[in-house]
Amino acid sequence: MKPYAIRLLAATALIAAPAVLSAHRMWMLPSGTVFSGTDSWATIDAAVSNDLFFFDHQPLRLDGVKVWQPDGSEGKLQNGATGRYRSVFDVELDKPGTWKVATQMSAVMGSFKADGVEKRVGGRGGLPRPGQPAPLTVADIPANATEVKLTEMSSRNEVFLTAGAPTTTVLKPTGKGLEFAPVTHPDELVAGEAAKFRFLIDGKPAPGLKVTVIPGGKRYRNDEGAMNLTTGADGVLTVTWPTAGMYWLNATATDTKTTVPRATERRMTYVTTLEVLTP
Repeated sequence: MKPYAIRLLAATALIAAPAVLSAHRMWMLPSGTVFSGTDSWATIDAAVSNDLFFFDHQPLRLDGVKVWQPDGSEGKLQNGATGRYRSVFDVELDKPGTWKVATQMSAVMGSFKADGVEKRVGGRGGLPRPGQPAPLTVADIPANATEVKLTEMSSRNEVFLTAGAPTTTVLKPTGKGLEFAPVTHPDELVAGEAAKFRFLIDGKPAPGLKVTVIPGGKRYRNDEGAMNLTTGADGVLTVTWPTAGMYWLNATATDTKTTVPRATERRMTYVTTLEVLTP
């Protein structure tokens, strides 16, 4: 896939990301997150869909998906395939500790006027049809453009897999954008017990951050079952899991600390899928 296509997919997912207000959600669903020994494999489905975790919209492209081994070095994505509604791939957990599988994507979306004509930057979401030109970028905006309205967007979508005893190397933040810095290890979650997750923006605690937690299986129940939560002054979120199962967690933040020239707003999204086990 061309780089601009990856950016557009990211932009689509980011626009979709503010959780319960949107129909489409980006996610990765592992076959499990806790494994014994170092002879296990995890299979991961990846998609953008209406219901969690049901394939009904479009696949998450694998071009931007990476694997990190427990020591922080890059691992290998194996047996990848993309179908009409989902992508699927395997990760061989041949080293002890906690692995990370993630996408880290960015995009710039917006508009400007040139000679009185409004033009879009980054397209209107989705991938361009075959034969269509690539969307305009920031570099295409002429110096005399007026009514420039640009939004810088970034997104992280992560899952954590542990073989044997959990480790924390892959959990270390980079200090850039919206990040997940858990106090409770993400592969040690138990129904009925409280877990604490710290969120950071550019390496600093993110107080008042809105976080949505939704259990999977919405297709088979009437209500969303969403928990709408907020981080404390220290950027820490406390979640008490009502039942065991897979949960989708989504955090979003907006500020004006842009890094792209002429952009006036920065929107950040973090997504992870967490497995909660029975006591």
